[in-house]
Amino acid sequence: MQRYTEGKQRAPSGGDTNDTEPRRNVEIKARVDDLAAVQADIEALAGPTVARLQQVDTFFVCPHGRLKLRTFSTGQGQLIYYERPDDCGAKMSHYRLCETDRPQALCAILAAALGVRGTVTKERLLYLYGNTRIHLDRVWDLGAFLELEVVLGPLEDEHAGRSTAEALLTALKIERCQLVDRAYIDLLEKAASEPSPPAASVG
Repeated sequence: MQRYTEGKQRAPSGGDTNDTEPRRNVEIKARVDDLAAVQADIEALAGPTVARLQQVDTFFVCPHGRLKLRTFSTGQGQLIYYERPDDCGAKMSHYRLCETDRPQALCAILAAALGVRGTVTKERLLYLYGNTRIHLDRVWDLGAFLELEVVLGPLEDEHAGRSTAEALLTALKIERCQLVDRAYIDLLEKAASEPSPPAASVG
């Protein structure tokens, strides 16, 4: 299975790439109860998996948007800054991305400078369908999720991207009640802040 990172081609000599031009996509995320059924529907639509990715996202304290360093099991990494509204439906994400061959060193510097907000660990199955990345995620301590990212070119229309995302939701039989409005880090923070249920009494 080929290795895939979500940026452009890496610099042949190693080190960090300098392409940090603004990019856009339309995103939508949903909880998945029957992982096998959704995977079968995805593969009937988009074909086999392009890649299986092990990812750890370290989020840093950031006054605007979200800043994370994504580390792959290969030892490569991506620094990603993005701004995206917290809406349940299809939403526009504006982001910048820089690939790095030294994610551990970069993580240490950012942690010292900004502080770490938290980490998200996941296994991701990646599928490609037209200009859409389809992610089927198992997120540690959260469960299973479907994520669609409709990649937009500089002149492509946002409304067309939203229509594509909504049509794929229908094709994959995802209900509106399954949609999620937050990032995984937000869901983990919410789960951590909720009180644990009282222990059952014995007797």
